Amino acid sequence: MLKVISFLAVVMMASSAAAQTVSVETYNGTIDVQKSPKNVAVFDLATLDTLTALGVKVSGTVRPVFLSYLEDGASDTVPVGSLFEPDFEAVSALQPDLIIAGGRSSKQVSELARIAPAIDMTIWKDTVGDGLARLASYGEIFNRREEAATLAAAFMDKLTQAKTALAGQGRALIVMTNGPKVSAYGAGGRFGWLHDALDLPEAVKSVEQATHGEAISFEFIREANPEILLVIDRLAAIGRDGDSAQTTLDNALVRETKAWKTGRVAYLSPAPIYIAGGGIQSMNLTLDEILAGLKGS
Repeated sequence: MLKVISFLAVVMMASSAAAQTVSVETYNGTIDVQKSPKNVAVFDLATLDTLTALGVKVSGTVRPVFLSYLEDGASDTVPVGSLFEPDFEAVSALQPDLIIAGGRSSKQVSELARIAPAIDMTIWKDTVGDGLARLASYGEIFNRREEAATLAAAFMDKLTQAKTALAGQGRALIVMTNGPKVSAYGAGGRFGWLHDALDLPEAVKSVEQATHGEAISFEFIREANPEILLVIDRLAAIGRDGDSAQTTLDNALVRETKAWKTGRVAYLSPAPIYIAGGGIQSMNLTLDEILAGLKGS
């Protein structure tokens, strides 16, 4: 009789342990993660963006945050380092149940995993697809399935509206300024989802698909002659001083383009798309700004 009771106890303990984990999609495939962790450290701002939208509060995150709409929530958390360099002592002292890294902190996952379970939630080339997949995973982990589904549906509705509004509006060129320097990004680049998800034709189809874009000249922009110009200011994104994107692009060559002449130039809030790309709030903000920037042009 005692053996039977012991066996049942083991079975019940095993079932209880299994019920406390959930299988989710990560950058490294499907992984079992503790469900509803209470003490979470975050090293990825796209993650912090989405968790905040879901109403999930974390215990520790990086500094600086760069994103004004996340600063209030982050101010109540323990600083655990930067995007590139974790403060391992601070993380250890926090005793997290789960560590979420990704993107710029992706290389630190193995070291962070020495302290607590760590997952890599990097969002890479398929920004929208990966971003929505991460949203669904966080919904599972933090028991916010309905909230995640609602956010995903609202985003897809907005995306459909944006595609409809931009249909037939011409070719687009995505550029990023870094002070006086300018780079272009194509459909296969880090901001390529703006072409793919919005069905925006490329003004130039041969743009080099490098992580930091293809270095271009103002003559390149004039010759491309896009109907739509989407602009990201890297210096503004990382809080550094220097020539703004507006200053850099306001020159005789760029002013000859169709985009400039018709006012179809959208200066996107740089930190959300550059640092938190794929976060659900970030993607919504970018769509809003594209529509607002091109409205009435």
